[in-house]
Amino acid sequence: MQEIKCPHCGQVFTIDEANYASIVQQIRDHAFAEELEQRKNEALRAMQAENETRLTQLKAQLENAETEKELAVRNALAKEQEKALGQTRELEILRSELAAQQKIAEAERAAAVEAERTAREKAVSELKNRLILTQSAFEQEKLRLSSENEQRIRQKDEEIAYYKDLKTRLSTKMVGESLEQHCEIEFNRLRMSAFPRAAFDKDNDAREGSKGDYIFRDYDEDGTEYISIMFEMKNEMSETATKHKNEDFFKKLDKDRREKKCEYAVLVSVLEADNELYNTGIVDVSYRFPKMYVIRPQFFLPLISLLTNASKGSLEYRRKLQLAERQNLDVEDFNRQLLDFKDKFSRNYRLASERFQKAIEEIDKTIDHLQKTKDALLSSENNLRLANSKAEELSVKKLTRGNPTMRRKFEDAGVEL
Repeated sequence: MQEIKCPHCGQVFTIDEANYASIVQQIRDHAFAEELEQRKNEALRAMQAENETRLTQLKAQLENAETEKELAVRNALAKEQEKALGQTRELEILRSELAAQQKIAEAERAAAVEAERTAREKAVSELKNRLILTQSAFEQEKLRLSSENEQRIRQKDEEIAYYKDLKTRLSTKMVGESLEQHCEIEFNRLRMSAFPRAAFDKDNDAREGSKGDYIFRDYDEDGTEYISIMFEMKNEMSETATKHKNEDFFKKLDKDRREKKCEYAVLVSVLEADNELYNTGIVDVSYRFPKMYVIRPQFFLPLISLLTNASKGSLEYRRKLQLAERQNLDVEDFNRQLLDFKDKFSRNYRLASERFQKAIEEIDKTIDHLQKTKDALLSSENNLRLANSKAEELSVKKLTRGNPTMRRKFEDAGVEL
């Protein structure tokens, strides 16, 4: 049992262990709750004080930050204002320079416009002068061409009248001969002035079965032929029953050209008088046969001049070609001699090599024979040496050893043993 005294009235009373434990527990719980409340209040006060301190610090930091921010903003504004002032000044300078450049450009543009206007006026003046000169030259050329055309017309009329007269006066044989004579006369008329070294002769060589009418050959100062032309002349009367065509004679003309080794072939023809192809001028028919032309009689001399001038342009190349051919012949002759020398040298070398090899073989055989002889001599010398050695070692004593009969005979003969 436990006694408990009341703190207020002083009365003492007794309680059992269970109640005492319950009361003690209650007191303990109350004290713990009070202590817990007290500690809680203290913690709240400490926390509130700490929060107030932190709040004060944060306010101070905020005020400092605001101050720094304000200062930074002011500094930034000041820098931006200063930058803006600098840009304004640069802009004013650029505007001033741009205005000056615009003035210069306007002045240059005005000068260029003025120069262009002056140049145009000058060009217009020059064009006017050239136009006047051109018109004058055109009028002169027009008059000249008109005069030439009239002259050509008169010549054509004369030729037509000439050939009409020929047709009425000549036989078929005479028609062909007259064209040949016409060409020969035309050539001889200019032979000395235009073709002083040329030959224009009838083709009388019929060894190959056919021949042309004329062969033209011309030569340079050194006598080198640089052009040759085989000519065939064909004429026909309008009353002839059988009408030939120019192409009927191409194959024979090409054959004559190749057999007589001519460079060009020309058919001088008045056949197919209404054919516009042959009436236009010089007709190149090399699409049928190489280097072949068909002309009317009036183009006989112009064609010779044309081909001659063209060949003269290649005369230097022909000379170089002939020189190259001669040099090539010299080179071939040199190569031929060199090959002949190589063949002879190779044959002599082969014979000498064979004989040298045979001599080497004979020498090898001789050396082998001498070696055998040497070996035999050396063997003989060795045998002689052995024989000599044995002869030197030989004595009567050794000979009579084991032979008392011979020993006794040598002793009887007085030989010292």
